[in-house]
Amino acid sequence: MASFSIPLTGLEADSTALNTIANDLANMNTTAFKAESTNFSDLFYQQIGSTGSGDPIQVGAGVKVASNEIAFTQGSINSTGNSTDVALNGSGFFVVSNGDGGYEYSRAGNFSLASNGDLVTSNGLNVMGYPAVNGVVNTDAPLTAVNVPVGQVQEPQATTTMNMTANLDSTTAAGTPFPAEVTVYDSLGEPHTATITFTPTAITNTWDYSVSLPAADYSAAAPDAAPAAITGTMTFDQNGNLTQVQPTGQPAPSNVGTAAGDVQSIGLNFNPAATNVFVDGAAGLNIQWNLLGAAGTPTISQVDTTSAVSATTQNGYASGQYQSFTIGSDGTVTASYSNGQTQNVGQLALANVTNNQGLSLLGNGDYATTLASGTAVVGTSGTGGLATVQDDALEASNVNISTEFSDLIVAQRAFEANAKSVTTFDTVTQDTINMVH
Repeated sequence: MASFSIPLTGLEADSTALNTIANDLANMNTTAFKAESTNFSDLFYQQIGSTGSGDPIQVGAGVKVASNEIAFTQGSINSTGNSTDVALNGSGFFVVSNGDGGYEYSRAGNFSLASNGDLVTSNGLNVMGYPAVNGVVNTDAPLTAVNVPVGQVQEPQATTTMNMTANLDSTTAAGTPFPAEVTVYDSLGEPHTATITFTPTAITNTWDYSVSLPAADYSAAAPDAAPAAITGTMTFDQNGNLTQVQPTGQPAPSNVGTAAGDVQSIGLNFNPAATNVFVDGAAGLNIQWNLLGAAGTPTISQVDTTSAVSATTQNGYASGQYQSFTIGSDGTVTASYSNGQTQNVGQLALANVTNNQGLSLLGNGDYATTLASGTAVVGTSGTGGLATVQDDALEASNVNISTEFSDLIVAQRAFEANAKSVTTFDTVTQDTINMVH
């Protein structure tokens, strides 16, 4: 009988609405959970007659659940202080491996590190990203599991370039040396102190330079390995700017600058082709002493003030043990080592779809694409409308408890009304049966 079937459809639809609200409230504290709302639509109608004017008289068959709509609004971002926690601020999803060669998508950034250093979700799925080779991320490469070099040692790097920012006192008497030091590293990561000695000559605005490494650093098994000091001459103009250099053995001075034919560095060759040059068994060094700064101007000057070195830089370093990692706003994963060095080890991949409502909910905060959602487009943080990444933080659930309680009251009243309809029709039916008796 329609009198019973119609309110039963209402009870069924209201039950779905109550379940949806209950699920939202149960997930109020679930990381990056997105609240749902249940929408209804009426069922088909049966025409039982028409009016005198020809208007149809129609009776409905009840109600059905039209959709469960997900609210993909931004949840609040809360700092956690945990480097494995990552929040998305904006649209998009993290890309995770489903273990079968395919991908799933998630907003939940409560990641952790597996024993092999892989970044994984709370249910053990690998977080996917772009690989890095020697610290350079390749966003054109296929996605791979993001791996942090936990427990690994960063290999040392021999110094190949160095720079010194210094001033030489123009009033220094000829023959009075001014020594400066730069720490450089060999191929095994052993530090060596390179001493650069500046000595003014009898010629105005001209200084001799001499670069040497300590004799004790060289291997006794290779007595010919220790080269003589590397020497030459520097010339300054009347404003104290370095204008020319002439390494010993070079027939003529070279202009210092960025114009064609100018030089920008001095080669310091400490037997780079020889093996076992140093006590630790490392090879020799070939260092370019850069004379220009970032602006293309010389970093060594000669003016009437105390000779001093204000800064030195070089690109070598000793080996280092992994210590920690961070994730930048662009999703770049950077490892830090005990030697003070950092190195990019990958970059988180993000994805988006044309229709978020078409995604299939898998549980554990994961989604899968469907024909309705469209294919996921993968990119990096901050590009193509994708979210930015915030490290040491998590996105909270976007469930609004006030809204949920309000909807709960409405759903409860609707359920009660439909239930009352059933009991009312039951009474009417009983009265009808009693009339027969």
